[in-house]
Amino acid sequence: MVLLHVLFEHAAGYALFAVKEVEEIGMLLPQVEESVLNIAKFDGILRLAAFSPFKSAQSALENVNAVSEGILHEDLKLLLETNMPTKKKKALLGVADAKIGAAIQEELGYPCQTGGVVAELIRGIRLHFHSLVKGLTAQSASKAQLGLGHSYSRAKVKFNVNRVDNMIIQSISLLDQLDKDINTFSMRVREWYGYHFPELIKIVSDNYTYCRMAKYIGNRKELNEERLEGMEEILMDGAKAQAVLDASRSSMGMDISPIDLINIESFSSRVISLSEYRKELQEYLCSKMNQVAPSLSALIGEVVGARLISHAGSLNNLAKYPASTVQILGAEKALFRALKTRGNTPKYGLIFHSTFIGRAAAKNKGRISRYLANKCTIASRIDCFSEVPTSVFGDKLREQVEERLAFYETGEAPRKNIDVMKEAVVEATEVAAEIKRKLAKKEKKKMKREKRKREALAAAASGDEAIEEPAPKKARNAVEVSDETEPKKKKKKHQVEEVIEENGVAEVTETKKKKKKKHQVEEEVADEEIEEENTTEMASPNTNIILEGTPQPEKKKKKKRKIKQEDGAD
Repeated sequence: MVLLHVLFEHAAGYALFAVKEVEEIGMLLPQVEESVLNIAKFDGILRLAAFSPFKSAQSALENVNAVSEGILHEDLKLLLETNMPTKKKKALLGVADAKIGAAIQEELGYPCQTGGVVAELIRGIRLHFHSLVKGLTAQSASKAQLGLGHSYSRAKVKFNVNRVDNMIIQSISLLDQLDKDINTFSMRVREWYGYHFPELIKIVSDNYTYCRMAKYIGNRKELNEERLEGMEEILMDGAKAQAVLDASRSSMGMDISPIDLINIESFSSRVISLSEYRKELQEYLCSKMNQVAPSLSALIGEVVGARLISHAGSLNNLAKYPASTVQILGAEKALFRALKTRGNTPKYGLIFHSTFIGRAAAKNKGRISRYLANKCTIASRIDCFSEVPTSVFGDKLREQVEERLAFYETGEAPRKNIDVMKEAVVEATEVAAEIKRKLAKKEKKKMKREKRKREALAAAASGDEAIEEPAPKKARNAVEVSDETEPKKKKKKHQVEEVIEENGVAEVTETKKKKKKKHQVEEEVADEEIEEENTTEMASPNTNIILEGTPQPEKKKKKKRKIKQEDGAD
């Protein structure tokens, strides 16, 4: 008898089902096919042995990533070790994916099976899963699947290292579009400004320089010897600047109004800014290509390499292409036309723009393009699948193409491929080790900076606490001193202490105050209050402020004075 268990991975968790014992697994197939749509019959074939729900969405994402990569996660391992039979030889585990089955068999020793009756069982489990697991509804199961699907797709898009070539594809597409637009706009500037100064078109051939000159000159009648130096800076040629000056004096162009000139200058500025942005974009593309595909860039250049990646769709797709496809990539129309008319097929596509094919003789162009396509395929695969991409292999492959080109021209025998690759591997390992060392150094510096920031924040927080701590002590001292005196004197004493603290006067101490007798203190306070009352009557309402700036009510003062007079009479 065979004990068949089926593992099912759901968005809610792992489920392990035990199938009824049979002599042969093949006998189950017709029964399963009949009962897969009927839950009552299907429930009689298998039962739920164990269900391990995921603790959180993060845990679910980790588990599904592990399953997709064929790695046995700790949660799945615990479930199988706990619920599978102890006799591993008699037990058989059915899984949907062969990779995870191989991982389970390697680590736990359970024989795994995919396809056949297992596939039909999993199809039925997927259909009736919410009915087979108690407490799980169809709505909650669909919500779990939707949430996990979104997070899994988001994580794949975010962390897929092979998708950084998206920036290269967009950059090269924008670069081609900018070239077309700048060319069209420059022709428009030439035609527009040519009515006023037609001779400038023959002297200045470059579009960018022509737009700068059109903006700088403006009205040709105002051009003189003083502006010759500025023209030399733009043209980088004194003879050309002098020729422009001479041509402006004897030009056949028509006169132009100021408003037309303003519009021409404005449009020229736009074309100049577009040209400058195109240069910045090309620099960005070169830096990006050196990061993503350094070997391909070193072999055929950044722009041609970026066009190959863009045409293939991604670096991964380009790496999968054979050399024969890379050779004619970009010449699909010519290829199908040749196949249709039974003519000669094209020898090269996008790789024609590399310098090697242009340098080769006419009879050797096909041979060198085939050899170059072979090396491009090798370079793209190295860039796509190496852990630390370096330009070492690209430089060596370029040397090989140069040697093959020299061989076609002079007959000098090139080096063997195996010798070149051995040298490249040695150099690449050294370069990779150096890059890893630099990355580790940067990581250490980053950690140190973060640690210093944390220490500084902790020190600042502790300093704030230390500053706040003395305040309650002063309050307590003030309360102790005030408790020793009478209630009448209490308010006055607090005010005196606050004035002393604000002015920074430290000479008056509390010990001298304590030595005064009670009746002397009372007389002094009474005298001060009488004097203050007299001054407040004579002064304006704005001066009615005592020490801290808080107004004292007149009723309270009169009551205090009456009380002190009665005490004196007694």
